Amino acid sequence: MGRYYEGDISGKFWFAVQDSDDANFFGVTGVPPEGSLKYNFDRDDLEGVKEGITKCENELGGYKSQLDTFFAEHNGYNDAMLVSALEITRGKVKFLLEWYSRLKLGIQIRDCILEGDRCSFVAEL
Repeated sequence: MGRYYEGDISGKFWFAVQDSDDANFFGVTGVPPEGSLKYNFDRDDLEGVKEGITKCENELGGYKSQLDTFFAEHNGYNDAMLVSALEITRGKVKFLLEWYSRLKLGIQIRDCILEGDRCSFVAEL
């Protein structure tokens, strides 16, 4: 069972990696109606979103391009696959996936704002 977000952007939070309030990282705090968080980003929030994306990229360092390649070539993953492909320890997997999934969400938010001056969505808790 997964948790989803939908609205101007949509997707599925990464199981056991990404919290439902991960969009808070990009400068807007979700408003909690029952069972979900509502997010409303607009053009005024774009700089904060871009700063968040940059921080994600910095945390990932050279692993970003390796993760991009890995997920372009694989429909799923497990820790062992990532340990082998990225030549990392098992302990580093969760750290990288948290930042990578957050980066993907931030890029969706940024692109949505750039396309329509705003980005609203509801995230399941």
